Amino acid sequence: MWVANHAHQLIAAVLSGILIGVAATDILDRRIPNIAVLSLLGLFVLWAAADGGATLITGLAAGAIGVTIGYLLYVFGVMGAGDVKLFSAVALFVGLGSLHLFALATALTGGVIALSSMIARPRRALVMLTLRGKGDYGRGIPYGVAIAVGGLLVVWGSLTGTLPPDFLNRL
Repeated sequence: MWVANHAHQLIAAVLSGILIGVAATDILDRRIPNIAVLSLLGLFVLWAAADGGATLITGLAAGAIGVTIGYLLYVFGVMGAGDVKLFSAVALFVGLGSLHLFALATALTGGVIALSSMIARPRRALVMLTLRGKGDYGRGIPYGVAIAVGGLLVVWGSLTGTLPPDFLNRL
């Protein structure tokens, strides 16, 4: 158990670096590189191997749910394809037991980013509301940042014990 926990912490540190890089790229270019998502998939193999495969099934189930719901959001134009891929890849690490916390943390972070954007540029916000979001020309909020923050909060919270999986049940 001690070895698995330390291995997970080391892998989470690499995960953090990748997610910080993805967030920076999303802020600057509004895109999420496929190589980063593929790196996360490879990193998950190490994550699952570190504990003898105990997190493999729940991780794959969370990733499958992420892909399924994300695809529907993509089809209806709510999320970009890169965001869906990133969310699904990070869902592998949080697993089925913490998927709801990851989704909540991501949504709340996205809301804070959107609200901050509206406060920082109220005129743009008014124009976007008037045009019903159709005049943004692909420069919406960088949701990859919200996914990265949500993922880091849940992964590190679970590893350090500061965010137990039954957190919402305790409220």
